[in-house]
This record gives sequence, C-alpha cells and structure tokens, in this order.
Amino acid sequence: MFAYYLDLALRSCRANPVLTGLMVLALGLGIGASMTTLTVYHVLSADPLPGRSDRLHLVQLDAGQLQGWRAGEEPDEQLTRLDAQNLLAEARAPRQALMSGGTAIVQDQAEQAEARSVSARYASADFFAMMGAPLRFGSGWSAADDAAHARVVVISHELNERLFGGADSSGRSLRVQDTEMRIIGVLAPWRLTPHFYDLNMGSYARVEELFVPFATAMEIGLNRAGSMNCWGNERVNDPLAAGANCAWMQYWVELPDAQARQDYRAYLVAYAERQRQAGRFERPPNERLRSVRAWLVHKQVVPGDVRLQLWLALGFLLVCLTNTVGLLLAKCLRGTPQIGVRRALGASRKAIFAQHLVEALVIGGAGGLLGLLLAWIGLLGVRMNPASYAELARLDGPMLAACIAVSLLASVAAGLLPAWRAAQVAPALQLKSQ
Repeated sequence: MFAYYLDLALRSCRANPVLTGLMVLALGLGIGASMTTLTVYHVLSADPLPGRSDRLHLVQLDAGQLQGWRAGEEPDEQLTRLDAQNLLAEARAPRQALMSGGTAIVQDQAEQAEARSVSARYASADFFAMMGAPLRFGSGWSAADDAAHARVVVISHELNERLFGGADSSGRSLRVQDTEMRIIGVLAPWRLTPHFYDLNMGSYARVEELFVPFATAMEIGLNRAGSMNCWGNERVNDPLAAGANCAWMQYWVELPDAQARQDYRAYLVAYAERQRQAGRFERPPNERLRSVRAWLVHKQVVPGDVRLQLWLALGFLLVCLTNTVGLLLAKCLRGTPQIGVRRALGASRKAIFAQHLVEALVIGGAGGLLGLLLAWIGLLGVRMNPASYAELARLDGPMLAACIAVSLLASVAAGLLPAWRAAQVAPALQLKSQ
C-alpha cells in the first residue's frame, strides 16, 4: 500500500507544483537555518573528553589577602607556584598535573629549518595520561624526569610535520631557545574542544605544539603566557618565584568516584587550614573542586550570541512549520472532491489519513534535502567568520543524522493536521455538492 500512497503523493505534488515548491522551500529554509546553528552549538558545547570528563577536576584555593575579602566569593581560578608544587608533592589523588602555558623558540638540531616561535605547555608527568593525549611515536616523560629536570620534550603532530616531515623524530634533538632537548614523544593529530585545561589561552585554542616538563621549563627560563593575579603590599620582583604571591598555574586532579572527591575536598580544606596557621593564607578555607563539565558551565564557554542564534533559528523553524501546515491544509481543502470520490469507492478514513501523511513525508524529504544543502552553505559561511571557533563548524555524522531526523519529524508534524482533516471528509456531502 505504501507504494500506492507514494504514487498518489507524487501525482498530487506534480498537479500542484507551485504549492509544493512553496512548502519545500519553507521547510528547507527552516531546517537549513536551525541545523546550521544547532551544528555550531553542538560543536562548541561538546564534551572534550567523552567518558573521562567527570573524573577530572580543577582545583581552586583561596590564597589571597584578607583586605577586601568577602565571605563566599569565588577564589582565584589558578594556584600559586608554591601551592601547586605542594599539592603535587603530597600527591593525594591517583593522578594530578600542574601546568602553565608559554611560548618558545624552536629549531631542529641540524638547523635546516628556520627558527620559529611555537606555543608551549609546561606540565608535570601525569598530563598526557590525564588528558588522553594520543602519542604517535615514543612516550611522555616520567615523574623521575620531572625530578631530574630532564632536557626532554614532546612535540605535536603539526610541529613534527614541519621540522621532520612527519617521520619518527623520537630520540632526535631539538633546540629550544638555547638549550638542546631530546624529543621523547610525538603526538598524533589532537584537538581538544574546548581547550578546557587552560581557558586563559582561548576557549577554542589549538593544543600546544611543544610540551616541556615544568621544572625544566622554569630552569632554562622559557617564556610564560596567560593570565596572572598577584596580591600583597610588597612589590613582586619575580612573579614566577615559588614563594611569590601570584596565581598563574592550573592544577588538575583525576578522582575516580564520589568518595575520592569527598576525601580530596577534605584534604584541600585541611591544606588551606595548615597554610593559614603557618601564616601564608589569610582567608578561611574556600576551596573549589569542579569537574570539566561544571568548569565549562561555570565559565560560560559557549558564547551567548550562539545560544541566542540557536533559539532564533528554532523559532524560525516553528514559523516555517506553521506556514507549511497552512499550505498543506489549503491543498487538502482543494482536493476534497477527489477525497469524497475515494471515500465513496470504499477507501477508509485510515487509508485517506495514511495517503496524506505519505504526501507530507515526500514534501518533508525534499525540504530536508534542501535544508541539508542550505546548512552546508551556512556552515561554509560560519567558517569564513573570524571567530576562534569558526573552523570547528562542520557537519559530522551525528549532526547529519539529526538533520534527516529533524526533516522527517518536521514533515510528520506538519502533515498530521491536514491528514486528519482529509480523513474527516464526508463522501455523501461531497458527491451531493457535485
């Protein structure tokens, strides 16, 4: 029967090309606009570490001065170097990593490539395992390398392509600033979206090209980048010194379950109290321990204009659906004589309803294809935008499936009322009027 209803639907569409074209255009515009903005929102609000993000937590401590303090206020997002190193040394979590961003001048040892400035990340040994960094060649460094201030680095896939043509460069040397470093690992192509572990470098910034043990980076004097907050009445001559009252380091811990989170929070309170008794902290304990998702929500990483555009596009889709319902209803009313004849010849109300629903699906399918084309053009336009997230706007498999599902649901929603109205046509009344 479906083939018969499909044939009737195609005949009806060909008999009313203008009305059919208007309905396909309305659905296509609504689906294209909504899928464009929905795809952008989907990309920007994605989980950067699916299946692991609920285990990673950002640590915040309130080490600021008492002057100007208000109870319950948000502590600094970053830690001082001394606090980060203390927490790392005490190692109360299964995994933990301190880190900061920076820049460095690099050149291959043979000096065949031009020296260039690259983005860098200075971190402790657990960074790669915690962040799920995929290594193509070699490995990350160990805690022993951290303690020994080893001259080792891990480089990104992109930097390896530029300096070594993509070959396995692990074991080779690289000049970083004026120091010879040994490459022990090369990352596979890797992009975290958002760049959650250090939003100061940009919410959708690319992953760094050079990774150096934190202690090594400080010892050889690599440049630091990112925000910094210093406090106190005395002038800070060296904000990177371990004892400086300056917060500029991110500290992440991996905690597998609720009990581990509760225990670690208690440990942070006890640590803050110890520092207060020692005279370092002036404020009462005011720690924070946020998971990746909670941290992204707290920082409102998804731009507000993207949320607004999403709601506007969904509203536009609703308007397009309403117009399509009106056009389908008008088309149905014009065809009531034919419906009356079919009903008089024995067609049931169920058959009439199914026939018109199939016709709505045919129109919805055509509108979905047009919407897919418009969404592709819309995303092409988004990628030409200078925003930092623009290049991420691409239609992936899940969003393609969502586009097809939205078009079918929209066509069914638009066709229900006209199909029900067609099924209510009384055959006797229609035959009498003819």
